[in-house]
Amino acid sequence: MDLLLKYFPDITTEQKQQFAQMQAVYLEWNEKINVISRKDIDNLYERHVLHSLAIAKFVSFKPGAKIMDLGTGGGFPGVPLAILFPDARFHLVDSIAKKLKVIEAVKESCGLQNIFTFHSRAEEMPYQYDFVVTRAVAPVKELLQWTKGKYLAKSQHNRHNGLIALKGGDLTEELKDSGIANATVLPLTGIFTEESFKEKALVYIRR
Repeated sequence: MDLLLKYFPDITTEQKQQFAQMQAVYLEWNEKINVISRKDIDNLYERHVLHSLAIAKFVSFKPGAKIMDLGTGGGFPGVPLAILFPDARFHLVDSIAKKLKVIEAVKESCGLQNIFTFHSRAEEMPYQYDFVVTRAVAPVKELLQWTKGKYLAKSQHNRHNGLIALKGGDLTEELKDSGIANATVLPLTGIFTEESFKEKALVYIRR
């Protein structure tokens, strides 16, 4: 929690309680369903929660904003973002149903009314969004294919509607293969000083 407050000192008392409760639920459920690797569960705040919230340092979702978390897995980045932006609407989408059970447990325990889970593939979702967010799911080329036509035409944020992907490693070839020449790549070392963010980046592609 101290780590979280280091970068987000203005979170409310309710949000602090929700982040604390979220950890308790993940610890309990991870014994049943391995949604977070055993070696990472002790670093939940740094490697999962804080990593997810890098998106909040790039764009602040406005009330009524619609966001899809593509391939959400155990709920990252969607759950931490939903806690931070309670007035935005989050669709957490994954093709593996058992992982969504964990998210539903977190949602109920933390009282998160702005999360909706979908057992589906992204390309089959019938809705449009301000942003699609995702974390280490697939190459950018595939993410763009899966989310084609999924963006609202009108933008209401300081960033135009588009794809925000949390990625790791050298992205040169991946972005070249995607055919996108105007991607914004933001190294996370410019946001967080912890060693675990050394080779991680946020990739934004306007749609």
